[in-house]
Amino acid sequence: MKGLYVHIPFCESICHYCDFVKRVPKDKNMIDQYLKALRQEILSYKDHFKSIETIYIGGGTPSMLDLNQLTFLFESLKDIAPIEYTIEVNPESYTPEKGKLFKTYGLNRVSLGVQTFNADLLTYLNRKHTKQQVFDVVEDLKRLDIKQISVDLIYAIPNQTMDDLKYDLEMIDQLDITHVSCYSLILEEKTYFYHQYLKGNFEEVDQDIEANMYKMVIDNLKLQGFEHYEISNFQKNGHHSLHNLIYWTLGSYIGCGLGAHGFIDNMRTYNHRLLTEYLINPMKSSEFQDEKTLLQDELIFGLRKIKGVLISDLEQKYKIKLLDVYPKINEKIDLGLVEIKDGYLRLTKTGIFLGNQVFMVFI
Repeated sequence: MKGLYVHIPFCESICHYCDFVKRVPKDKNMIDQYLKALRQEILSYKDHFKSIETIYIGGGTPSMLDLNQLTFLFESLKDIAPIEYTIEVNPESYTPEKGKLFKTYGLNRVSLGVQTFNADLLTYLNRKHTKQQVFDVVEDLKRLDIKQISVDLIYAIPNQTMDDLKYDLEMIDQLDITHVSCYSLILEEKTYFYHQYLKGNFEEVDQDIEANMYKMVIDNLKLQGFEHYEISNFQKNGHHSLHNLIYWTLGSYIGCGLGAHGFIDNMRTYNHRLLTEYLINPMKSSEFQDEKTLLQDELIFGLRKIKGVLISDLEQKYKIKLLDVYPKINEKIDLGLVEIKDGYLRLTKTGIFLGNQVFMVFI
Protein backbone atom coordinates (compact mmCIF):
# COMPACT_ATOMS: atom_id res chain seq x y z
CA MET A 1 0.00 0.00 0.00
CA LYS A 2 0.98 3.62 -0.48
CA GLY A 3 -0.35 6.47 1.63
CA LEU A 4 -0.59 10.24 1.40
CA TYR A 5 -0.35 12.39 4.50
CA VAL A 6 -1.53 16.01 4.18
CA HIS A 7 -0.73 18.45 6.99
CA ILE A 8 -2.92 21.41 7.92
CA PRO A 9 -0.90 23.34 10.51
CA PHE A 10 -3.53 25.82 11.68
CA CYS A 11 -5.34 25.83 15.02
CA GLU A 12 -7.76 28.25 16.66
CA SER A 13 -5.85 27.76 19.92
CA ILE A 14 -2.82 25.72 20.96
CA CYS A 15 -3.20 22.73 23.29
CA HIS A 16 -0.79 22.81 26.22
CA TYR A 17 0.77 19.41 25.44
CA CYS A 18 1.09 19.63 21.64
CA ASP A 19 4.46 19.69 19.89
CA PHE A 20 3.19 19.13 16.34
CA VAL A 21 3.91 21.70 13.63
CA LYS A 22 1.11 24.19 14.22
CA ARG A 23 0.26 27.86 14.57
CA VAL A 24 -2.69 30.18 15.04
CA PRO A 25 -3.18 31.90 11.64
CA LYS A 26 -3.07 35.69 11.65
CA ASP A 27 -5.88 35.89 9.06
CA LYS A 28 -7.86 33.98 6.43
CA ASN A 29 -5.41 35.01 3.71
CA MET A 30 -2.58 33.15 5.44
CA ILE A 31 -4.59 29.90 5.24
CA ASP A 32 -5.59 30.52 1.61
CA GLN A 33 -1.98 31.20 0.62
CA TYR A 34 -0.87 28.00 2.35
CA LEU A 35 -3.58 25.91 0.66
CA LYS A 36 -2.45 27.14 -2.78
CA ALA A 37 1.14 26.10 -2.05
CA LEU A 38 -0.10 22.81 -0.62
CA ARG A 39 -2.07 22.10 -3.80
CA GLN A 40 1.06 22.65 -5.90
CA GLU A 41 3.01 20.23 -3.71
CA ILE A 42 0.25 17.60 -3.89
CA LEU A 43 0.10 17.90 -7.69
CA SER A 44 3.88 17.46 -7.90
CA TYR A 45 3.23 13.84 -6.85
CA LYS A 46 0.61 13.27 -9.58
CA ASP A 47 2.52 10.26 -10.99
CA HIS A 48 1.81 8.45 -7.71
CA PHE A 49 -1.93 9.17 -7.57
CA LYS A 50 -3.08 5.81 -9.00
CA SER A 51 -1.09 3.87 -6.40
CA ILE A 52 -2.27 5.84 -3.34
CA GLU A 53 -4.65 3.77 -1.22
CA THR A 54 -4.95 5.91 1.92
CA ILE A 55 -5.20 9.64 2.50
CA TYR A 56 -4.85 11.11 5.98
CA ILE A 57 -5.46 14.82 6.52
CA GLY A 58 -3.96 15.74 9.88
CA GLY A 59 -2.84 18.75 11.81
CA GLY A 60 -3.12 21.11 13.44
CA THR A 61 -6.87 21.25 13.10
CA PRO A 62 -8.06 20.50 9.54
CA SER A 63 -11.69 20.95 10.60
CA MET A 64 -11.11 24.64 11.44
CA LEU A 65 -10.95 25.40 7.69
CA ASP A 66 -14.13 26.99 6.38
CA LEU A 67 -16.30 25.32 3.73
CA ASN A 68 -14.59 27.07 0.80
CA GLN A 69 -11.13 26.19 2.10
CA LEU A 70 -12.11 22.57 2.69
CA THR A 71 -13.58 22.40 -0.82
CA PHE A 72 -10.33 23.78 -2.27
CA LEU A 73 -8.36 21.16 -0.34
CA PHE A 74 -10.60 18.24 -1.35
CA GLU A 75 -10.57 19.39 -5.00
CA SER A 76 -6.76 19.17 -4.85
CA LEU A 77 -7.14 15.47 -3.98
CA LYS A 78 -10.12 14.56 -6.18
CA ASP A 79 -8.07 12.55 -8.73
CA ILE A 80 -7.06 10.03 -6.05
CA ALA A 81 -9.38 7.14 -5.17
CA PRO A 82 -8.24 5.86 -1.78
CA ILE A 83 -9.65 2.89 0.09
CA GLU A 84 -9.42 4.82 3.34
CA TYR A 85 -9.81 8.61 3.47
CA THR A 86 -9.37 10.17 6.92
CA ILE A 87 -9.61 13.69 8.30
CA GLU A 88 -8.83 14.85 11.82
CA VAL A 89 -11.64 16.79 13.45
CA ASN A 90 -11.92 18.80 16.65
CA PRO A 91 -15.51 18.66 17.97
CA GLU A 92 -15.90 22.44 18.40
CA SER A 93 -15.00 23.20 14.76
CA TYR A 94 -17.25 20.56 13.18
CA THR A 95 -20.54 21.52 11.54
CA PRO A 96 -23.14 19.37 9.74
CA GLU A 97 -22.29 21.31 6.57
CA LYS A 98 -18.65 20.22 6.85
CA GLY A 99 -19.82 16.66 7.43
CA LYS A 100 -21.85 16.79 4.19
CA LEU A 101 -18.76 18.04 2.39
CA PHE A 102 -16.73 15.11 3.75
CA LYS A 103 -19.39 12.76 2.42
CA THR A 104 -19.54 14.48 -0.98
CA TYR A 105 -15.79 14.08 -1.51
CA GLY A 106 -15.67 10.47 -0.38
CA LEU A 107 -14.07 10.83 3.04
CA ASN A 108 -14.98 7.68 4.94
CA ARG A 109 -13.11 7.97 8.24
CA VAL A 110 -12.92 10.66 10.91
CA SER A 111 -10.35 10.87 13.70
CA LEU A 112 -11.92 12.89 16.51
CA GLY A 113 -9.68 14.74 18.96
CA VAL A 114 -11.37 14.16 22.32
CA GLN A 115 -8.52 13.47 24.81
CA THR A 116 -10.87 13.33 27.82
CA PHE A 117 -14.54 13.85 28.70
CA ASN A 118 -13.72 15.56 32.00
CA ALA A 119 -14.48 19.31 31.77
CA ASP A 120 -11.79 20.34 34.27
CA LEU A 121 -9.11 18.28 32.52
CA LEU A 122 -10.17 19.64 29.12
CA THR A 123 -9.63 23.16 30.47
CA TYR A 124 -6.26 22.11 31.91
CA LEU A 125 -5.20 20.80 28.47
CA ASN A 126 -6.56 23.97 26.82
CA ARG A 127 -9.11 22.03 24.79
CA LYS A 128 -12.16 24.05 23.73
CA HIS A 129 -14.91 21.45 23.26
CA THR A 130 -17.51 19.92 25.55
CA LYS A 131 -18.56 16.32 26.10
CA GLN A 132 -21.92 17.06 24.44
CA GLN A 133 -20.19 18.32 21.29
CA VAL A 134 -18.35 14.99 20.99
CA PHE A 135 -21.62 13.06 21.13
CA ASP A 136 -23.28 15.47 18.67
CA VAL A 137 -20.44 15.08 16.13
CA VAL A 138 -20.46 11.28 16.34
CA GLU A 139 -24.26 11.22 15.95
CA ASP A 140 -24.11 13.46 12.89
CA LEU A 141 -21.30 11.44 11.25
CA LYS A 142 -23.31 8.24 11.73
CA ARG A 143 -26.35 9.97 10.22
CA LEU A 144 -24.18 10.69 7.17
CA ASP A 145 -23.18 7.00 7.10
CA ILE A 146 -19.54 7.80 7.92
CA LYS A 147 -19.13 4.71 10.07
CA GLN A 148 -15.39 4.64 10.68
CA ILE A 149 -14.93 6.95 13.63
CA SER A 150 -11.78 6.99 15.73
CA VAL A 151 -11.39 8.85 19.00
CA ASP A 152 -8.09 10.07 20.49
CA LEU A 153 -7.77 9.73 24.26
CA ILE A 154 -4.98 10.87 26.60
CA TYR A 155 -4.31 9.34 30.00
CA ALA A 156 -1.73 10.04 32.74
CA ILE A 157 -2.77 13.71 32.80
CA PRO A 158 -1.65 15.43 36.02
CA ASN A 159 -4.53 15.36 38.57
CA GLN A 160 -6.39 12.71 36.55
CA THR A 161 -7.68 9.89 38.75
CA MET A 162 -8.40 6.27 37.91
CA ASP A 163 -12.10 7.13 38.25
CA ASP A 164 -11.69 9.94 35.71
CA LEU A 165 -10.17 7.49 33.25
CA LYS A 166 -12.86 4.91 33.96
CA TYR A 167 -15.47 7.56 33.14
CA ASP A 168 -13.70 8.38 29.85
CA LEU A 169 -13.81 4.70 28.90
CA GLU A 170 -17.50 4.50 29.81
CA MET A 171 -18.15 7.41 27.45
CA ILE A 172 -16.25 5.58 24.69
CA ASP A 173 -18.57 2.62 25.22
CA GLN A 174 -21.61 4.90 24.89
CA LEU A 175 -20.30 6.45 21.67
CA ASP A 176 -20.22 3.02 19.97
CA ILE A 177 -17.33 3.78 17.62
CA THR A 178 -14.90 1.60 15.64
CA HIS A 179 -11.44 2.78 16.75
CA VAL A 180 -9.60 4.30 19.70
CA SER A 181 -6.08 5.75 19.81
CA CYS A 182 -4.98 6.11 23.42
CA TYR A 183 -1.72 7.74 24.51
CA SER A 184 -0.15 8.70 27.81
CA LEU A 185 0.61 12.39 28.14
CA ILE A 186 4.26 12.92 27.28
CA LEU A 187 6.10 16.07 28.28
CA GLU A 188 7.47 17.51 25.04
CA GLU A 189 9.82 20.43 24.57
CA LYS A 190 8.46 23.65 23.06
CA THR A 191 5.07 23.17 24.72
CA TYR A 192 3.25 25.19 27.37
CA PHE A 193 3.51 22.28 29.80
CA TYR A 194 7.28 22.08 29.28
CA HIS A 195 7.68 25.77 30.09
CA GLN A 196 5.62 25.18 33.23
CA TYR A 197 7.83 22.20 34.07
CA LEU A 198 10.95 24.40 33.83
CA LYS A 199 9.29 26.77 36.31
CA GLY A 200 8.50 23.88 38.68
CA ASN A 201 4.75 24.10 37.98
CA PHE A 202 4.30 20.76 36.20
CA GLU A 203 4.89 17.30 37.61
CA GLU A 204 4.60 14.18 35.46
CA VAL A 205 2.38 11.36 36.66
CA ASP A 206 4.11 8.57 38.58
CA GLN A 207 5.18 5.71 36.29
CA ASP A 208 3.32 3.08 38.34
CA ILE A 209 0.09 5.09 38.10
CA GLU A 210 0.65 5.52 34.37
CA ALA A 211 1.14 1.74 33.97
CA ASN A 212 -2.05 1.05 35.96
CA MET A 213 -3.95 3.48 33.77
CA TYR A 214 -2.63 1.82 30.61
CA LYS A 215 -3.70 -1.58 31.97
CA MET A 216 -7.17 -0.18 32.69
CA VAL A 217 -7.41 1.06 29.09
CA ILE A 218 -6.36 -2.31 27.66
CA ASP A 219 -8.67 -4.35 29.91
CA ASN A 220 -11.67 -2.06 29.58
CA LEU A 221 -11.53 -1.69 25.80
CA LYS A 222 -11.14 -5.47 25.46
CA LEU A 223 -14.39 -5.90 27.42
CA GLN A 224 -16.01 -3.44 24.99
CA GLY A 225 -15.04 -5.71 22.07
CA PHE A 226 -11.99 -3.82 20.83
CA GLU A 227 -8.91 -5.64 19.55
CA HIS A 228 -5.62 -4.23 20.85
CA TYR A 229 -3.62 -4.32 17.60
CA GLU A 230 -0.87 -1.74 18.21
CA ILE A 231 0.64 -0.39 21.42
CA SER A 232 -1.68 2.65 21.45
CA ASN A 233 -4.45 1.56 19.06
CA PHE A 234 -7.63 -0.48 19.36
CA GLN A 235 -10.16 -1.44 16.69
CA LYS A 236 -13.57 -3.09 16.29
CA ASN A 237 -14.98 -5.11 13.39
CA GLY A 238 -11.80 -5.01 11.28
CA HIS A 239 -11.58 -1.21 11.23
CA HIS A 240 -7.81 -0.88 11.67
CA SER A 241 -6.19 2.38 10.66
CA LEU A 242 -4.87 1.33 7.24
CA HIS A 243 -2.87 4.53 6.95
CA ASN A 244 -1.05 4.02 10.23
CA LEU A 245 -0.40 0.39 9.34
CA ILE A 246 1.65 1.73 6.41
CA TYR A 247 3.91 3.49 8.91
CA TRP A 248 4.19 0.42 11.16
CA THR A 249 5.05 -1.92 8.28
CA LEU A 250 7.56 0.46 6.65
CA GLY A 251 5.33 0.99 3.63
CA SER A 252 5.61 3.92 1.23
CA TYR A 253 3.89 7.19 1.92
CA ILE A 254 4.04 10.75 0.64
CA GLY A 255 4.13 13.63 3.10
CA CYS A 256 2.68 16.96 1.96
CA GLY A 257 2.42 20.16 3.95
CA LEU A 258 4.33 22.10 6.55
CA GLY A 259 6.78 19.88 8.46
CA ALA A 260 5.47 16.70 6.81
CA HIS A 261 7.66 13.62 6.37
CA GLY A 262 7.51 11.04 3.59
CA PHE A 263 9.07 7.70 2.74
CA ILE A 264 9.27 6.81 -0.97
CA ASP A 265 11.70 4.49 -2.77
CA ASN A 266 13.86 4.15 0.37
CA MET A 267 14.13 7.95 0.66
CA ARG A 268 12.97 9.83 3.74
CA THR A 269 11.70 13.29 2.82
CA TYR A 270 11.47 16.20 5.24
CA ASN A 271 9.49 19.38 4.55
CA HIS A 272 10.27 22.81 5.95
CA ARG A 273 8.69 23.61 9.32
CA LEU A 274 8.68 27.39 8.80
CA LEU A 275 5.79 28.69 6.71
CA THR A 276 7.88 31.34 4.93
CA GLU A 277 10.35 28.68 3.77
CA TYR A 278 7.63 26.17 2.86
CA LEU A 279 5.92 28.70 0.58
CA ILE A 280 9.16 29.10 -1.40
CA ASN A 281 10.02 25.38 -1.65
CA PRO A 282 8.23 22.71 0.42
CA MET A 283 11.00 20.12 0.76
CA LYS A 284 13.87 20.82 3.11
CA SER A 285 15.85 17.60 2.57
CA SER A 286 15.75 13.94 1.62
CA GLU A 287 17.91 11.11 2.91
CA PHE A 288 18.56 7.68 1.44
CA GLN A 289 17.94 4.90 3.96
CA ASP A 290 20.50 2.08 3.89
CA GLU A 291 19.53 -1.50 4.69
CA LYS A 292 20.79 -1.31 8.27
CA THR A 293 18.55 1.69 8.96
CA LEU A 294 15.57 0.10 7.21
CA LEU A 295 15.94 -3.11 9.23
CA GLN A 296 16.20 -1.08 12.43
CA ASP A 297 13.06 0.91 11.56
CA GLU A 298 11.14 -2.17 10.48
CA LEU A 299 11.79 -3.82 13.84
CA ILE A 300 11.00 -0.75 15.97
CA PHE A 301 7.81 0.11 14.09
CA GLY A 302 6.82 -3.52 13.55
CA LEU A 303 7.11 -4.42 17.21
CA ARG A 304 4.59 -1.70 18.01
CA LYS A 305 2.04 -4.06 16.45
CA ILE A 306 0.72 -6.57 18.96
CA LYS A 307 1.13 -9.28 16.31
CA GLY A 308 4.82 -8.39 15.98
CA VAL A 309 7.06 -9.03 12.96
CA LEU A 310 7.34 -12.21 10.92
CA ILE A 311 10.96 -13.30 11.30
CA SER A 312 11.13 -15.33 8.07
CA ASP A 313 9.99 -12.32 6.01
CA LEU A 314 12.61 -10.08 7.62
CA GLU A 315 15.40 -12.62 7.17
CA GLN A 316 14.52 -13.19 3.54
CA LYS A 317 14.12 -9.49 2.78
CA TYR A 318 17.43 -8.44 4.35
CA LYS A 319 19.32 -11.72 3.84
CA ILE A 320 20.24 -11.99 7.52
CA LYS A 321 19.75 -14.16 10.59
CA LEU A 322 17.91 -11.89 13.00
CA LEU A 323 19.40 -13.24 16.23
CA ASP A 324 22.90 -13.08 14.74
CA VAL A 325 22.48 -9.39 13.90
CA TYR A 326 20.76 -8.55 17.20
CA PRO A 327 21.92 -11.13 19.78
CA LYS A 328 20.64 -8.89 22.61
CA ILE A 329 17.13 -9.96 21.63
CA ASN A 330 17.88 -13.13 23.61
CA GLU A 331 18.41 -11.03 26.75
CA LYS A 332 14.97 -9.44 26.33
CA ILE A 333 13.46 -12.92 25.78
CA ASP A 334 15.06 -14.08 29.05
CA LEU A 335 13.66 -11.00 30.81
CA GLY A 336 10.19 -11.87 29.50
CA LEU A 337 9.82 -8.69 27.43
CA VAL A 338 9.70 -10.33 23.98
CA GLU A 339 8.85 -13.78 22.70
CA ILE A 340 8.92 -15.75 19.48
CA LYS A 341 5.54 -17.33 18.74
CA ASP A 342 4.27 -18.84 15.49
CA GLY A 343 7.32 -17.41 13.74
CA TYR A 344 6.65 -13.86 14.96
CA LEU A 345 8.88 -11.79 17.22
CA ARG A 346 6.53 -9.81 19.44
CA LEU A 347 6.30 -7.97 22.72
CA THR A 348 4.94 -9.98 25.64
CA LYS A 349 2.12 -8.67 27.84
CA THR A 350 4.83 -7.32 30.13
CA GLY A 351 6.90 -6.01 27.21
CA ILE A 352 4.00 -3.90 25.93
CA PHE A 353 4.43 -1.75 29.05
CA LEU A 354 8.21 -1.56 28.58
CA GLY A 355 8.52 -1.34 24.80
CA ASN A 356 11.21 1.34 24.85
CA GLN A 357 13.56 -1.04 26.68
CA VAL A 358 13.15 -3.47 23.79
CA PHE A 359 13.44 -0.86 21.05
CA MET A 360 16.82 0.26 22.43
CA VAL A 361 18.24 -3.09 21.24
CA PHE A 362 17.90 -1.89 17.64
CA ILE A 363 19.34 1.62 18.06
